[in-house]
Amino acid sequence: MHSHKPPPQSPPLLWDVFCRVIDNFGDLGVCWRLSADLASRGHTVRLWVDDPTPLQWMAPGALTGTWSGVRVLPWALSSDASVLSALAPADVWIEGFGCEIATEFIASHAYSTRDRCQKHHIFPVWINLEYLSAEAYVERSHGLPSPLMHGPAKGWAKHFFYPGFSNHTGGLLREIGLMERQQHFVQSNQRAQWLEHHGIPWAGERLVSLFCYEPAALPALLTALDSLPDPTLVLVTHGRTASAAQAAVRHNPALRHVRLAYLPMLTQLDYDQLLWACDLNSVRGEDSVVRAIWAGKPLLWQIYPQHDDAHIDKLNAFLDKIDADASLRALHLAWNHTGVTGGEQRPLPLIDLNSWSKTVLLARQRLLQMDDLVTQLVQFVLKKR
Repeated sequence: MHSHKPPPQSPPLLWDVFCRVIDNFGDLGVCWRLSADLASRGHTVRLWVDDPTPLQWMAPGALTGTWSGVRVLPWALSSDASVLSALAPADVWIEGFGCEIATEFIASHAYSTRDRCQKHHIFPVWINLEYLSAEAYVERSHGLPSPLMHGPAKGWAKHFFYPGFSNHTGGLLREIGLMERQQHFVQSNQRAQWLEHHGIPWAGERLVSLFCYEPAALPALLTALDSLPDPTLVLVTHGRTASAAQAAVRHNPALRHVRLAYLPMLTQLDYDQLLWACDLNSVRGEDSVVRAIWAGKPLLWQIYPQHDDAHIDKLNAFLDKIDADASLRALHLAWNHTGVTGGEQRPLPLIDLNSWSKTVLLARQRLLQMDDLVTQLVQFVLKKR
């Protein structure tokens, strides 16, 4: 297995990371992983977030200051003049997923640095961290500047930074030592211990993690698992997924070889270990699909469904990037079918974990040859300073 060596030491920087929790906590999940990864490499981060409460279960200790190097601040304070006047100016600003930094925050920095330097504005490197996609526009747009034509930062530019699956993008979040930790978990067969710790009795069944929205194909997936010769234990994540699973079981009460266990809210570390423990991982959104790739197990990704089925183009681009075989492609298209633009529900292909595992492992091997997102982000910032 490729061992990710720590990047050369870069000078420690002060980062302001801004995040608005839109829905489903995915934006905050990514911004927290980014912040924690930066801090683990010696940087200091102020994470400004409008709803920090999910961090209570996602990253225990984040709100009480026990995470070295990361300070979580309420979004509302980013426009509070008395708070801003006491802030040390950051080296980098990160706008998570197009959330816009408060004008008061920008002005406070602009005027304080202008006064200090008399004639020149000294701005931090300003980055708009975009959503993950495998589509072609990502390579075209990655790193491009966006000049600011008005306001207190007039004459300056922010830059687009796109995570992605090729060398012409910003790469994927992957903290130092992740692969070694995953390898140790698997090789020391810690999944029984993980299940016991979460109060889940296990008789050696096949393990499937379920993290999804409300896919129409969920009853069909449970039926397909039920038809396999060996029994399956489905580990159902908290929230919308649990409601969808309960509805699917009511739709198909005759399941004989499938058992469902419902999980509490999991920390990010526990969620990683859930993916490492399972034989098939159903994931949704951005953060979990990246973690599923690093887990190296067969995966089933539900992209956030869009009303005009535009998400299917994004899905196909991802499947192209991982060289998905015909059955894995058919599985994903059936899983992500909404019926909004017409057409009948696609049938699920026969479950082929061996083939799907090879696909994911080959994709992971290619992606491990790329620098991770934080390494690339730091390199980008140092070039712009």
